[in-house]
Amino acid sequence: MHSSSATKSERPSQYTMRRMAEEVQPINEQSSWILSWLPSWCPTSLSQLKDAEEKMLKCVKCPFSRQHVRISSGNYLWTLAFPTQPQPQGRPRPPLVLLHGFGGGVALWAQNLDSLSSGRLVYAVDLLGFGRSSRPQFSTDPEGAEEQFLAALEEWREKVGLEEMLLLGHNLGGYLSAAYTLKYPHRVKHLLLVEPWGFPARPENPNHSTIPVWIRAMGAFMSPFNPLAGLRLAGPLGPMLVQMIRSDFKQKYSSVFDDNTVSDYIYHLNAQTPSGETAFKNMTIPYGWAKRPMLERIGQIRADIPISFIYGSRSSIDSDSGYAIKKTRPDVEITVIRGAGHYVFADQPDDFNQAILRILAKTQTQKSGDEGSESEERAEKVGSLKQSELPCSEE
Repeated sequence: MHSSSATKSERPSQYTMRRMAEEVQPINEQSSWILSWLPSWCPTSLSQLKDAEEKMLKCVKCPFSRQHVRISSGNYLWTLAFPTQPQPQGRPRPPLVLLHGFGGGVALWAQNLDSLSSGRLVYAVDLLGFGRSSRPQFSTDPEGAEEQFLAALEEWREKVGLEEMLLLGHNLGGYLSAAYTLKYPHRVKHLLLVEPWGFPARPENPNHSTIPVWIRAMGAFMSPFNPLAGLRLAGPLGPMLVQMIRSDFKQKYSSVFDDNTVSDYIYHLNAQTPSGETAFKNMTIPYGWAKRPMLERIGQIRADIPISFIYGSRSSIDSDSGYAIKKTRPDVEITVIRGAGHYVFADQPDDFNQAILRILAKTQTQKSGDEGSESEERAEKVGSLKQSELPCSEE
């Protein structure tokens, strides 16, 4: 792996990594007796997930470090840290933190990490309950489950030693990024929402006639189960099931992999004991609507925090939420990537990377301009004060 060959100068700065917990072996988490048979039925393990992730990350060229960052209650968040390359003298740029979506993991950013880290420190984090992070029991209350996600992210920030960050989230990661910004506004310099889930409320009178009867029947039958229960119930057929149902992922990463590397990774991500998946289920109502829609809350985000939306032109997630927010916050930026679906960062990685870098560069320029204007205003105030303090001349 690239991290083993990285020199000391290539690693993240002492400031950003001094408080990061040392890498440890994952703790064997307890699961209910109902799930105790999963390891023998499903051809997966934490070791296989690790191997699948490392295979995904072989296409990443720049050096990086990997850590289990310890938080409270014996939990940890699996983290990749990409050191910044030399940059011009001046105030350090805030790091970019990437949060994946439902059922995802850090390695799905494999086609983006080299480009996005070419100017600033980048962290990719497995959300609590997903990937190689801890899989604790979540509250059955939607607000309580959301709070567990946010508390874990805030503890992670403290442990890593970040004062502020640029927060980018996809899907569920976008929803949680917005929720985090609401609760900890002084920690977020820019909120970037990539195809965010959970923004609009479910229509009061949904048109069930547009939903096929068999889908409604299946939804009612599966409602007591977690969203990906079928994957685990498939047992030895699980890997093949992923290859069939999500064959599109092979195409998304075809420029770097020509085998089942991606589908294997997705399988091992989601064949483990469900945790974050259960939390997500408790945060939703049929069919995939959020119990606590973000569109009803995001207007409370501090006005001076830039918000950017990134959508795919071919996505099933419409951009109405982004434009609705823009009506009340004209400075909101909306970018639509042509030819991309919901996984815009994988469908059109080059266009996505350039769009993110452009947005961040624009923010940096505006920030520098604002700081310059503030300095001029302070100078004018000081000059005015000094002038008023001069003794009046006698006529």
